[in-house]
Amino acid sequence: MVTKELVKRIQKVDVPPDRSAFLWGPRKTGKTTLLRQQFPNACWIDLLDYDLFISLSQRPSSLRQILEAQPSKTVVVDEVQKVPHLMDEIHWLIENKGYQFVLCGSSARKLRRGDSRLLGGRAWRFELYPLVTKEVKGFDLEKALLAGLIPSHYFSPNSEMELRGYVQDYLKEEIQAEALTRNLPAFSKFLQSASITNGMLLNYSNAARDAGVSVKTIREYYQILEDTLIGRQLPPWRKSKKRRLIETAKFFFFDRGIVSSLLEQRSLTQGTGEYGRAFEHFILQECWAYRHYSRLEFPITFWRTASGAEVDLILGEADVALEVKASANVGDRTKGLHLFHEENKSRKSLIICKEPRPRKISPQITVLPWKDFCGMLWAGEIL
Repeated sequence: MVTKELVKRIQKVDVPPDRSAFLWGPRKTGKTTLLRQQFPNACWIDLLDYDLFISLSQRPSSLRQILEAQPSKTVVVDEVQKVPHLMDEIHWLIENKGYQFVLCGSSARKLRRGDSRLLGGRAWRFELYPLVTKEVKGFDLEKALLAGLIPSHYFSPNSEMELRGYVQDYLKEEIQAEALTRNLPAFSKFLQSASITNGMLLNYSNAARDAGVSVKTIREYYQILEDTLIGRQLPPWRKSKKRRLIETAKFFFFDRGIVSSLLEQRSLTQGTGEYGRAFEHFILQECWAYRHYSRLEFPITFWRTASGAEVDLILGEADVALEVKASANVGDRTKGLHLFHEENKSRKSLIICKEPRPRKISPQITVLPWKDFCGMLWAGEIL
C-alpha cells in the first residue's frame, strides 16, 4: 500500500526575501501544506477564516494593523482571490514597508475581474500540480488512471467518494459562491459533456446543444474551467508548409480523477478507448508538470492533419514527438511520427507505451516503456 509518507513534493516556492510570489493551483493539490512547510515562521492570513474574511473585506487597510503586531516580515495569504481589493493594500505594503508576500489561491478570475493588477508583475508565479511519478515511491499507474493524482484522492481507500465530494464542493464553493454563473444546472450538464469529450477536439456547438445554452455561453464555461485551474487547452501545432492541419484545440481536465467522477467510472479496462485516453492524459499531465517545475516553459502541442494523421504530443519546437499507446505490444505502425519527422525534422520520435523494455523500430523512432519515459523526463534527458 502506497502511503503519504512515501511522497516528497518537488515544487518549491524559491523566492529571495526581497521578492513576493503567487502560488496557484487547483483545490486540494496541497498548496497550504507546502507553504506551511516552507514558511513555518511567516504570518499567516487565512481567508477561509470567516471573521477575518469579513473584516478584511469591509476594511482592507486593517491588514496593516494586523501585520504591525507580528514579528515576521514574510506574510502568507491563503485563498487570496476571496478578497480582490486586498491586492492594493498588499501592493502598498510591499512598496512602502518591505514585506514579502506569498499569495496562494485556486483562481485569479476574481482578481482580474476586480481590476487587480496582480502586483504589476512584481511577484514571481508558481503553480502546484497534482502528484507526479517522481514524487511517489511505488507509483501505482492503475490507481492514478482511475482515481487521479490529487494527493487525498490517490491515497484514499475510498477515492470514489472523495472525488464525488470534490466535484460537489467545486460547484458549491467555486462556482455558486463566487457567482461565476447564474445557471448552475446548465453548468453541471456542461461539466458532464466536457468530461465525455475530455482529450478530444473542442466542439462548442455540440456542447451547447447538450447543455441547452448558447455557443457563447459554452465558451464562457470553458473559460471558467481554465480560470479556476480545473482544466486547460492543448493547442494544435500550426507550423506546416505542406499539409493542411487541424487547428482546433483539445481540452483536458487538470486531473484524470475528475473525469472518472463525472463519468461515474468505477473501473477502467485495458484495451478500451477509455483506458487509452486515460493513459494519454496521464502522460500529458507529467509533461505539463515537468514544463513548469523545470522552469523551461517549452510549448506542448499536438499535430493532426486534415487527412487524419496524428502525433499525440509535440514538446518544444519539434524537439520531441510523442505517440502514446496504452498497449504492451504497439507494433510498428508509425505513420504519424514518420510524416511529422519528414516535414519538421523532430530531434526525437518516441512511442510511449506499456511494453517491458525499450526498442528501436527505425533510425528515428524508439519505443519506450512509460516508466523509462517518466524517469528520463524528470532527469532532464527527454528535452
